[in-house]
Amino acid sequence: MDDLNDIYNDLIMEHSMNSCHKKKLGKCDFCQMGHNPNCGDEISLEIKLNGNVIENLAFTGHGCAISQASTSIMIDTLIGKTVEEAKQIVQTFIEMIKREETNEENLKRLEDAIAFRNVSNMPARVKCALLAWHTIEDILKEKEAKNEE
Repeated sequence: MDDLNDIYNDLIMEHSMNSCHKKKLGKCDFCQMGHNPNCGDEISLEIKLNGNVIENLAFTGHGCAISQASTSIMIDTLIGKTVEEAKQIVQTFIEMIKREETNEENLKRLEDAIAFRNVSNMPARVKCALLAWHTIEDILKEKEAKNEE
């Protein structure tokens, strides 16, 4: 299990320092700011849709390694997914961090984002890991509201 934790730690560090998703999209359908006042993490998340599929996502901002890596890995996980699939993945991630979802089969849909599983053991870091996920959740709700107009 320690080897797996080391792999997860390496993955988190790699994404926090070298995210190819940390940029402006230029043209996006939705943009949302996310802010964690506890530690000052701040991101701006941009999404480009192609119909009902997430074509691209990018972010700018600053924060701790956990918030930056979580944002980057979330983007890797959600690009190419439908909005409906993305909503399910986001819900699963949030439930995993809150320790409400422990079913291994369900957690597999998180792909590399499962690396944040142990963040639930560090209460001060939970909001850091969840920042991007709550931000994308807000974007998807905004998209739904626009579709209903």
